[in-house]
Amino acid sequence: MWQRISKPDVLIYLDVSYPLTVTRKKLDWSIEDYDAQIKRLSHARQHADLYIQTDQLSIDEVISRVFDYIVAF
Repeated sequence: MWQRISKPDVLIYLDVSYPLTVTRKKLDWSIEDYDAQIKRLSHARQHADLYIQTDQLSIDEVISRVFDYIVAF
């Protein structure tokens, strides 16, 4: 999908564990739904220019890493 819709100059993949998806966004989904989403996004993850596991990061830390990468890009 990311290739068909927008063809981004930079592809950034933000990852989060299942428990935190439920906590952060108050999502009402099952682990099976999460796993299916991860599978759908696997191609984007494999081709991402920047991958960030966000579980242990604050919003500001994520923004900082993205900004630093883009500035260096």
